[in-house]
Amino acid sequence: MRRETQNILLVLLGGALLKIGINGDYLRYVKPAQQPWVVAGGAVILLLGAVAIVRDVLTARQTRTVTGGQDHDDPARSATHQAGTDTAGHDHHHPARSAWLLVVPVLAVFLVAPPALGSDSVIRTSAGAPRSAVAQDAAAFPPLPAGDVVPLTLTEFVTRAGWDSRGSLNGRTVRLSGFVVHAKEGVLLARMVIRCCAADASPMTVRLTGPQAARFPDDSWLEVTGQLVPGTATAANGYTPDVTVTALQPIPAPQDAYEY
Repeated sequence: MRRETQNILLVLLGGALLKIGINGDYLRYVKPAQQPWVVAGGAVILLLGAVAIVRDVLTARQTRTVTGGQDHDDPARSATHQAGTDTAGHDHHHPARSAWLLVVPVLAVFLVAPPALGSDSVIRTSAGAPRSAVAQDAAAFPPLPAGDVVPLTLTEFVTRAGWDSRGSLNGRTVRLSGFVVHAKEGVLLARMVIRCCAADASPMTVRLTGPQAARFPDDSWLEVTGQLVPGTATAANGYTPDVTVTALQPIPAPQDAYEY
């Protein structure tokens, strides 16, 4: 790969990392805590590319200055240098074009923000091994706050439904948000949970009872109010509890679509 190509790739890659780190698109790849590392990495790579370009430009100018003086003093050396330049010029017309293909994924980051993982990822993950039970002490679940409707993340809701021996969700009305997944088990409300980055994402799901949610297509975002059907989160169904829906409404997809 030519040095010019390397330097341009460094500048583009560093700029792409800075862009997604500043405008929030990094949330499609990693959790919020990783933002400083994304921004810092982009800044360092961009700086390295800029320094390499400036260094190469200065080196080329010095080389032309030295070579020009030698050619002026020695006509024979000038003719030899001219022949070498012609040969180099001939080689310049046949660069390794395949190296420029590396620019394509970097430009894709600049121009296209990939969507967050959605219903397809839930279906693929559900086809694999089910979530295993994790021993939980009842003390790990603090009392739910007072109020007619308790807002919870899907992670909090599913964890309590599957492993809280005190049954703190029984009889409580909760508010959940997530995207719709039409699966063989029925209509699911889902969120993808990541621990480090999107590569390790796994789904949290609840099954929505009643006909209200069936009219919404896959990946539609909903805010759902309802109650847990006790005893429905079991190992047999991958700890996917049923929710009796009392109300729901479509909502815009959040900028940060993941839970952590």
